[in-house]
Amino acid sequence: MSIPIIETCRKRKRRPKLFGLRSFAEPGCPINPTGPFRDNIRFFLKQCAEPEDYCVNGMPIWCTLLVHENKSSVVPLYTIKEDVKLSSNPFCDHCRCTGWSNHFVSKRKYHVVIPNDRDWNKPLEDGVLNIHSHLLHGLIHCNGFGHLLCINGIEGGSKYLCGREIMDLWDRICEILRARKISVEDVSKKHGMDLRLLHGVAYGHTWFGRWGYKFCRGSYGVSEKNYGRAIEILSSSELDKINQDFSDREQCRQIKCIIQHYRVLSESQLVTIRDLFKFMLTIKSRSAVQKKSVTAITAPSASSQRNFIRISLPKKATSKEKSSKCKRFTSVIAHMDSRWPAKRLEYAAEVIVDALKEHKSEFCHGGMTRQDLRDAARMHIGDTGLLDYVLKSMNNVIVGCHIVRRAINTSRILEYTIDDIDNGFKAPEAELEIHHKPLPDALPALVPGTDVYDDVVYLYNNVLLDYPESEFLELATQAVLDSKHFVKERPFRDEDDQLLRFFCQVMPNLFGAENILTKKSPAGELVTVPLHATVLDLKQAVEKALRDTYCIMDKLVVTDIVDLGEMDDRDVLFGALESGAKILVSGSGIDLDSNLRHEGGADNWIVRCECGAQDDDGERMVSCDICEVWQHTRCCGIEDSEAVPPLFVCPGCCASLGPPMSESPLTYQSSDDLLLDSETVYGMDLEYDNCIRILP
Repeated sequence: MSIPIIETCRKRKRRPKLFGLRSFAEPGCPINPTGPFRDNIRFFLKQCAEPEDYCVNGMPIWCTLLVHENKSSVVPLYTIKEDVKLSSNPFCDHCRCTGWSNHFVSKRKYHVVIPNDRDWNKPLEDGVLNIHSHLLHGLIHCNGFGHLLCINGIEGGSKYLCGREIMDLWDRICEILRARKISVEDVSKKHGMDLRLLHGVAYGHTWFGRWGYKFCRGSYGVSEKNYGRAIEILSSSELDKINQDFSDREQCRQIKCIIQHYRVLSESQLVTIRDLFKFMLTIKSRSAVQKKSVTAITAPSASSQRNFIRISLPKKATSKEKSSKCKRFTSVIAHMDSRWPAKRLEYAAEVIVDALKEHKSEFCHGGMTRQDLRDAARMHIGDTGLLDYVLKSMNNVIVGCHIVRRAINTSRILEYTIDDIDNGFKAPEAELEIHHKPLPDALPALVPGTDVYDDVVYLYNNVLLDYPESEFLELATQAVLDSKHFVKERPFRDEDDQLLRFFCQVMPNLFGAENILTKKSPAGELVTVPLHATVLDLKQAVEKALRDTYCIMDKLVVTDIVDLGEMDDRDVLFGALESGAKILVSGSGIDLDSNLRHEGGADNWIVRCECGAQDDDGERMVSCDICEVWQHTRCCGIEDSEAVPPLFVCPGCCASLGPPMSESPLTYQSSDDLLLDSETVYGMDLEYDNCIRILP
């Protein structure tokens, strides 16, 4: 079965347009538009795409066929036009979280989509805009502001396109269409590592920074200055200082071996953690590393002979051995994409092991069913989602000095058992000769250079996420992780042609006093007029552009251009205004009663959190039931795994409700007193005997 648009072209007796994947959207290939985005996208669809003979959710579709020069495959690039007035989601959550909630609602959204490989030969279906497995999904409003919603390359399931190829294509498309600003929420991970942290430390910018994406806004009140300082602090950590700070921790030997290994491999001196990560990430093949791997493993000193651990490289396992391989639980979770931090996962695993040990000591044999084990662990951990997640991953895993296995028992019920490592167990991945009582996490040892990413993961988890006794570095790490929103701005470029270009902005007083006080003025709209245009020509061009772009300006009539003073409508603009200037216009006809005013929506939420946030940043929030001000749940002490309480009172309202309570026992005096369970209300200090009283 071929790509649907090819069949459509056959029915129309037309040859489909084919373009090279790697050269498509290069300057002049196949087009070179010089107007604003709203005009360029129409020209693009006319010249570079074929309309499909079907729609999705009532939205028209165009398809561009791109030929991969090296892999002889044809890649479908779809453009879907969404009419905002007919859409079930007219507002834009991505604009709101990026800080563009003050932008006027644009009339059209254009979605650029490359489906997953397996869907190339199928028509698009309803709901296509809600799928997160696309190789590419970008959204651009007709005013030129847009969002990169997802990129999935080889690791995301593609057999043909890598992430860098897709990103290059997207960047060229945005450039040729003259998109003004494109945002991205960077939550990308690899081997369980947040790439915005790893690449931030290694290169000083995120993975998207290669294409010019820079800090836009941080969550939890993180500013651009905070972010830059945090990156500087983390990346400047010296390797010798790291060795010294880990000297009394069990990871000391492993970290030293990794650092020494890559110092030997590198031709330049590795001084800081940035130097080390950058070098490790540039190593292309395992063979290049293994050539010198022996030189990096130093012989044990005389003082450590008693604690010597001999490690032999893995032999090829038989099929039976493969099924019973055991892995350290810390290694398992390092490759898992979990919403819980590693420390919580490890703690949950320890609780499960303790429950199995207690059961074994009491009954001497047999295991525990999954339900019994879960119930026992719930005595210590209330988060059932966390327990289910950890139990699912516990099979042939090593936690401390114990191995946890699971199997179906004779009653066909899933059962968990536990064994000691030194009780006749031999690890299939490495032969160990241990002459002392093994320390936790001493098995199995990581051989530096065997897998570069294993080494990177080890340093990431232990140095970046768990640096010993350093609140300073911990805060820096959290600041980087809390910075997810990045943006690429295309600078204005005036062309050497016979056109004048202006950024036109409507006077703020036309939108009412409420808008002036609560909203920033949105960016101006690009308008082009001929070189010898008159003032009247500019008014008409501004009127046409704004009517075409924004929902509330359907009936806009421009009456005056503030910057032109006393000039008459028949006067020529040339010489009065410089091309590229920003101008203010006034007029009438703006629909102030429309619900489609701002991209952030019709609701005027008030955000005022103790972290400093004063706008919605996309993180989970809770509203005070008295003042209705929104705050981050994390800042209020509510874990992400916890449900938002049915009643929440912020500390400010709590303090205003009444004076501090005395130390005398709390008694119920009358029906006028309101007693609330302290587990239901967060943010209050008026606690006594598990009750809170709000005085009238």
